[in-house]
Amino acid sequence: MRTFDFSPLFRSSVGFDRLAQLMDSARDDVPTYPPYNIERTGEDQYRITMAVAGFGENDIEITAQENALTVIGKQPKDEAPKSLLYRGIAGRPFQRRFELAEYIRVSGASLENGLLHIELVREVPEAVKPRNIKIGSKVEQPKAVEQKAA
Repeated sequence: MRTFDFSPLFRSSVGFDRLAQLMDSARDDVPTYPPYNIERTGEDQYRITMAVAGFGENDIEITAQENALTVIGKQPKDEAPKSLLYRGIAGRPFQRRFELAEYIRVSGASLENGLLHIELVREVPEAVKPRNIKIGSKVEQPKAVEQKAA
């Protein structure tokens, strides 16, 4: 695997030290099932779409905790054995984990035609949003009031 040197990026940035940790944790043996898309649906809105054919709403568990989103799929075991000639629809259990950026929260999820849609929205608090600071003229010092002895 190739190694990347991100030290030039850290010279002009503050607080991105997790980037190196995330790059180090990326592996070549990352599971590819089930396939998924990540799309931007608005300025601060995103959607994760996962192909989960054969899974029902009760077979999928979605958990959002801090900056992580975990999707777990488990199908119940069939009591009656089926006589399949070919099995092309994978029904194996899966666990898919996504790292979420700060202020990203899950706003909803739906399952339609074998596709699981997870809606995400970025909600930045007002205290964190950038604000303009006006540059004024020199601030006048308050004049001292003379004190008289009693």
